[in-house]
Amino acid sequence: MADSDIAIATDPVKQFSVFAENRVGRLYDLTALFKDHNVHVMAISVLDTTDSAIVRVVVDDPSMARELMINNDFPYAETEILAVEITDESDLKGVLSAFLEAEINIHYIYSFTKRPGGKAALAIRAEDIDIAAQSLNRRGFRVLTQHDISR
Repeated sequence: MADSDIAIATDPVKQFSVFAENRVGRLYDLTALFKDHNVHVMAISVLDTTDSAIVRVVVDDPSMARELMINNDFPYAETEILAVEITDESDLKGVLSAFLEAEINIHYIYSFTKRPGGKAALAIRAEDIDIAAQSLNRRGFRVLTQHDISR
């Protein structure tokens, strides 16, 4: 195992899926709560359903985000995802090829809005993130840890 594989296993990127009722201002409430407590949203995706929305977020301070959501009635689920650094949109083919080569199904992908260091990154939820990370590393992609995206 490469050192970067060990780092990913010990410090994976955390994603929160926040369940918010479909009403005006609820997304604002969540992001304002984070901002007011110096928690930065590094990636975000919103899936709208009939009665509610699922807001997927990656933040730079998962511990504080967890505490804020618990104390402010934002139900959530937490999972580990892959965060993959890319140079530009042309890297998407190579990233997807790594998953195809390893025969790993991707559940969803969304992009980071900001990263320390200014490089682009993708947030990927997949079947087996450890094998996916190894496949991406073999193709020369940098798989990020939670420490990499924290400020």
